Amino acid sequence: MAQSSLSPQDLDHLRAELAEGRQPPVWFTSAAVGVEAGRSAKVIAFTDPEEGDFIQVRPTGERDEISFSPAELTTEKPPRKKAPAPKPPVKEPEPPKPVEIGHVYTPAPPVQVEKPKPAQAPAAPTRASSPARKQAKPAEVTITLTSTVDGEWAAEVLVGVKRTLRQAALSPSAVAQAAKLLHPEVASAVDAVLNAARETHLARVEQLRTELEAAQRALDELSG
Repeated sequence: MAQSSLSPQDLDHLRAELAEGRQPPVWFTSAAVGVEAGRSAKVIAFTDPEEGDFIQVRPTGERDEISFSPAELTTEKPPRKKAPAPKPPVKEPEPPKPVEIGHVYTPAPPVQVEKPKPAQAPAAPTRASSPARKQAKPAEVTITLTSTVDGEWAAEVLVGVKRTLRQAALSPSAVAQAAKLLHPEVASAVDAVLNAARETHLARVEQLRTELEAAQRALDELSG
């Protein structure tokens, strides 16, 4: 009986299991390339975009993560294979009885009886070498740093086409230290932004200090 491949409802169920922190089991169908049908695996993740082989699984007993399509997987557990029935024991032939000649009993020569040879199992058909298993391709990682005129920094991380970090705030000192370890051009660009922000805040501090002094004088006059 052929096993049905993953349906849209099955995919929604697997996503829900992953969201709960579980790795749901699946089994390979006869359409799976390079893997024996009926073998089990654990679902690890779904890649984005969901086209072609976008379901990452880890076959039982292995450490590699391999991508497959919905047609190559199923949630239906295959039935267990029945063990072959034991062969009946082969009876040994009984030895011949002695033949009486006059008053002398001479045993008849033993008759050699060949034991039936066990039937040889038919040779298993040679299976064409299966193509190499599909390995999950490493995705490109893009890290973007952005700054504002006030000297505020944020970072975004893109793994392939999937955004894994969005506008995470960074301290200016951490950005400056990291830039010095990268490339001189990177450090120069970061220093220019930091210096401009420093001048802006310094001017703001001077303005606030002047306003504070004026307010203090006005308060002193009111109090006198």
